[in-house]
This record gives sequence, C-alpha cells and structure tokens, in this order.
Amino acid sequence: MHVISWWSLAWCAIPVVLIAIVYARWSGKASEVLLSAARMTLQLIGVGYVLVALFDNPSPWITGAVLILMVSIASWIALRPVNHQRNYLKPTVIALACSAGLHLFISLVLVIGVETWYEPRVIIPLAGMYFANTMNAISLATERYHSELQEGKPEPKARLTAFQAAMIPQINSLLAVGLVSLPGMMTGQILSGVSPLIAVRYQIMIMTMVLGSGGCGAALMLWQLGRAQPSGQQTDNGMTDHKPADKDK
Repeated sequence: MHVISWWSLAWCAIPVVLIAIVYARWSGKASEVLLSAARMTLQLIGVGYVLVALFDNPSPWITGAVLILMVSIASWIALRPVNHQRNYLKPTVIALACSAGLHLFISLVLVIGVETWYEPRVIIPLAGMYFANTMNAISLATERYHSELQEGKPEPKARLTAFQAAMIPQINSLLAVGLVSLPGMMTGQILSGVSPLIAVRYQIMIMTMVLGSGGCGAALMLWQLGRAQPSGQQTDNGMTDHKPADKDK
C-alpha cells in the first residue's frame, strides 16, 4: 500500500483553492470553503490520534461514550436546514440512535459475527458511515417535511414527499455503485491490498445497511413529527393552530 506523506498531502490544497476562487468571484464568500476545509483537516487529524489511542486500548465504556457523542453531534447537524428547532431535537436523536443502532447490530452480530461488540476497529468506522448517512436522510426528510407544511400541504402528503426526497440519494447510490463509482470503503480496501471479491462483500453489507438505516431513520423521524402535529388549522409556518373554544357566557 502506498503511504501518502504530509508533504505530498499538501497538493490537496489545489482543489480547495480553485473552489475558493469560484466562491470569491461569484459570491464573495471564499472564507466559507477555506474555513470548512481547514476545519475538516484539523478534525480528521485529531480523530486520527484519538482512534490510534482507542485501537490500542479497547474499552466498552469509551466506545459507548464515543457512540453517544457521535449521535449527539449528528443529531444537531441534521437539524441545520430547519434552523435547529428545539422541538425537533428529541425525535431526531431517537430516529438516529434507533435506526443506526439496529443496523449496527445486524452488521456486527449477524453479518460479521464479532466476538466483542465494542472493538473500536470495527464498530467506530461502521457507526460513522451509518450515522452520517442516516443523518443526511433525516436532514433531507425534515427540511422537505417542514417546507411542505409551510406551503399548506396536508400532513400525509408532506410526509410522503419528504420520505421520497430523503431516499433519492440512497436509491441513486444503489443504481450507480459498480457502474459509475467504487464506494469509499471498497476503494480503501482495494488500495490496502484486499482482494476485490472480499471488498465486494463488505461493500454490499455497507450499501444495504446504509439504505435501511437511512430509510428507517427518515421514516421514524417523519412518524414522530406527524404524531406531534395537533389537529386544527395550519398556520403560515406549517404548524397547526388551536383556538380555544369559546366559553359559555
């Protein structure tokens, strides 16, 4: 496997600079892409050192704490399109944790058959992929659901439209894999010297679990939001408005 040096990695700044130039000429906000790229680099370097420590000292308590932290951050990021509405946070955490947790169990116990569930080398990479994809599905579903309600659409129609929108990236990735692209995990395994036929098995597991986790997460989120909708007339912001009944005079 080829090892990338830090000096060679510096060439990765070229695409960042190119996009920053586009930002600067078109919107005047080049700092957005530059800060995002810098944050990404620092986060990944920091995570790299943390993972090295976790891999050398596996612990169920530490692994559990990392998973809780990942769920919390992913839930907060998922609500960004709806301005982090507080009443959406609890259903987001429930949808993300339940959906990704179920598919982690299927992967670790039924498919891979690990002896210890908290092995960091296995559960953290898988959890990262499942949480990230489920987060995106929930985010898309929530934003579309909120928008549909704001436009005065009935709740069942808003729910269906939101779910279909959330599943577009999931379905597209299934249709394109192998023909248009080789997914990241499979590419990484092949570059590290693993047989493509072995890498294919892992990638099939990842793709199906991501599909299920994202779809179930979006569905569970929309189901909770639908139950939270009180009966009554919808207001301009898509929520329903209850008017207290007139008391007998």
